Amino acid sequence: MGLIQSYRLRLQRKRWRIRAFRKRRELTSVANRTAQIKADDILLFCTQRNEAIRLPYFLKYYREMGVGHFFFVDNDSDDGALDYLAKQPDVSVWSAKASYKRARFGVDWLNWLQMKYAHGHWALTVDPDEFLVYPFCDTRPLRALTDWLDASSIKSFSAMLLDMYPKGRLDEEPYQAGQNPFEIASWFDSGNYTISRNRRFGNLWIQGGPRARVFFPDAPAKAPALNKVPLVKWDRRYAYVSSTHMLLPRGLNQVYDEWGGEKASGVLLHAKFLDTFGAKAAEELQRSEHYAASVEYKAYAAQLKDDPQLWCKWSERYINWRQLEILGLMSKGNWA
Repeated sequence: MGLIQSYRLRLQRKRWRIRAFRKRRELTSVANRTAQIKADDILLFCTQRNEAIRLPYFLKYYREMGVGHFFFVDNDSDDGALDYLAKQPDVSVWSAKASYKRARFGVDWLNWLQMKYAHGHWALTVDPDEFLVYPFCDTRPLRALTDWLDASSIKSFSAMLLDMYPKGRLDEEPYQAGQNPFEIASWFDSGNYTISRNRRFGNLWIQGGPRARVFFPDAPAKAPALNKVPLVKWDRRYAYVSSTHMLLPRGLNQVYDEWGGEKASGVLLHAKFLDTFGAKAAEELQRSEHYAASVEYKAYAAQLKDDPQLWCKWSERYINWRQLEILGLMSKGNWA
């Protein structure tokens, strides 16, 4: 990358940080427990709207993994999610009634909170339906991974988003608050993924899976991106650019080995496709607060109206992280 391009990216990063500073005015503190954060705590950042049914298991999952403190931005929920979060002893939560779209789909809000609170911490940024799986996660806490990353001078860790779904209709089995969603949505596509490189930001761009197969069969290039860099040793100079798909400085996106080897990586099990999905898709389509005029939710509504199922004869049932590594969807790299 030339000096001019490098300078332009530096200016863009400055712009996103200034924008986040301005967008802080849209956040109203509801419960601020940041004074209890320890110097070595792993922090989790999340935006959510009307996800009360998902939150009990989400918090349980990441608490058991080793997250020390949670940061939530609640975007005008009316299902009790905000009150629930405000009562949690390890959660700090802010309310934002402003436009999710105009906050760059929540990125500006989280960039501000990360600038202010995450400096020097490992920060995990995920949605309420995303569950991180990493090498040895069945026997080693998240702290073991971040300690190894620190010892290896690695500042960012990637995870491919893996869409999970049930066998049969999405609305066949109701999901209950506190339930492990993968008791229902236990299937995934083991193949049909494409990978390219974004020359400007240096990140990989991954598409495919059931959303490309079912919702964008004639236009796979419009399918949602599956590449994410959710775990970062945060510095107040950093900024996410587009969700957690890419961030600046550019070097944080280079989570792969250009010389043909493999760097350690994980998977984000994506529990979007439960019986709650139909109502959620209809709500988001009406709100029109998502990327590209909600083209993704328009595709969901059109396809699921007549046949709400994603399972096919090539679907594979999830077992554990080792299965995902064998399939080439994640890697332990040289972490032994």
